[in-house]
Amino acid sequence: MQHAQRTTNELFSVQLGNGLNSHSAAWTHQAESLLPDALLEIVSQLHRQFNQRRLDLLKARKQRQVKYDNGFIPEYLPEGSLPHHGEWSVAPIPKDLLKRRVEITGPINSKKMVINMLNPNADGVRADMAMLDFEDSMKPAWQNVIDGIENVKQVIEGNLKYFDTRKDKLYQLNTQNHAKVMVRIRGLHLDESNIQYQGQNISAGLFDFVATLFHTGKLQLDKGQTPKFYVPKIEDYIEARYWNDLFVEAQNLMNIEPGSLRATFLIETLPAAIQMEEILYELKDHIAGLNVGRWDKIFSDIKVLRNHGDKIMEDRSTIDMSKPWMKNYAKRLIKICHSHSAMAIGGMSAFTPGQSFEQRLIQRQKVVQDKNNEALLGHDGCWVSHPYFIKPALEQFKNDNQLNILLEDFTKHPDLIPASDGLKTMQGLCKNVRVGIAYQKGWNDDIGCVSWDGMMEDLATLEISRAQTWQWMTHKVELDCGQVVSKELIQQVFNQELEIINIELKQLCHGEKLTKQINLFKQAKIDAEALFTQKEFSDFLSLESDLAKSVSYTHL
Repeated sequence: MQHAQRTTNELFSVQLGNGLNSHSAAWTHQAESLLPDALLEIVSQLHRQFNQRRLDLLKARKQRQVKYDNGFIPEYLPEGSLPHHGEWSVAPIPKDLLKRRVEITGPINSKKMVINMLNPNADGVRADMAMLDFEDSMKPAWQNVIDGIENVKQVIEGNLKYFDTRKDKLYQLNTQNHAKVMVRIRGLHLDESNIQYQGQNISAGLFDFVATLFHTGKLQLDKGQTPKFYVPKIEDYIEARYWNDLFVEAQNLMNIEPGSLRATFLIETLPAAIQMEEILYELKDHIAGLNVGRWDKIFSDIKVLRNHGDKIMEDRSTIDMSKPWMKNYAKRLIKICHSHSAMAIGGMSAFTPGQSFEQRLIQRQKVVQDKNNEALLGHDGCWVSHPYFIKPALEQFKNDNQLNILLEDFTKHPDLIPASDGLKTMQGLCKNVRVGIAYQKGWNDDIGCVSWDGMMEDLATLEISRAQTWQWMTHKVELDCGQVVSKELIQQVFNQELEIINIELKQLCHGEKLTKQINLFKQAKIDAEALFTQKEFSDFLSLESDLAKSVSYTHL
């Protein structure tokens, strides 16, 4: 934490030219080699051209939330009010994006994990795509960001390798048979505080996009490949227009023909679910499809309607794609995408395999059921979180894609507003708290996703737990057992769950290792409890957490 107290002059002592500067400690040899002057010149030009638009869009988000907090419910735009209505299609999907049956996702900064995502698994099968993530599964510490840029560059060059000294084992990319690479950049709301322009933080998403396209775009095109991106957290068609304009200008500055890249946008907010057709239209020259970002969508449902006493969400473990509003959201995405010749990608099964043979069978069957449901619904593909699940997921998708499924009998304007008719239980509150402690412990270690209780918990699932706990506390929800959720009850549950975790730790480790783990989880409990019980709700953990604010300096 001491680094966060340095003065601005001490932190930004490296002048990069073009109005840019950087933290002196951040400007390592690795950073210097990956961020040459030509790249930084493009970052500088795009920042000058687009940052005010971005800030205006973020201001508009806050204004919309004020309306929601005052009772407004998101609504569909009037039919015929925008030019997207009528017959139109997105630009033809490139050949290397027409088969996306299974996409595996994970943090972009870990060489070992990237290699394992890309290569065939123990069954000898691989995913069609690997989504390498700067966002929800990666904590954006500067070293993680720089490692991520380097890893993408080395994947496309074909020379990514990693030697695990503990296992005395070399991991290297199978250059003849690996999944195709997609890069998920950070969202519109996030800054990269290690690079500034005249005192302003650079947009994190712009930085990720420019850095990876600069190093890999032309090389991929020379190889007959399409530069492929994922973009998260979009909320409306005006934001989509911003991203499309940014794509055009960035390609121009890199002497790449506009329309060469393709992006898939995650529809993972309630406002975006309402405007997904308008979003698709604005991006029609650069979009490959839309994705059902189910976990962030649940978080967004809670966040958007947080002040609506009649929309208080039930236990997070009971909210799945069978809920009417969630199923309508998925079917609407399929119908709209396929009617305009775009891909409709399903969501993430966040299960982890488990240790025992019995656990693996149970978890495998859960994934099979989930992916079978998605395939039957009409999705073109899906996400998994672990190589173990690639084969069973692939088996559910019989064809390269399902663009022919148009869902003609399904309305384009279904009810997407969540109901409030499920149980709110002490077990659900304990689950939220337990996830909060576990995830915060990983976050404190600069890890953006953790395997916990048979699930892969990333920032999206943590945010559900945080938002739901806050909502229950704020509305003084009475649980099924009769207890009313209060700050004091939440603090009590945090203490109880920490005690349970400590008991579990004693079964796993001893001596100094045990003491260290107990102390780390204790600190995580303190940090998570403070976040979960804030009086005013924070839009994103990654914006408001004190730990997140100092994120850039944790490894410098």
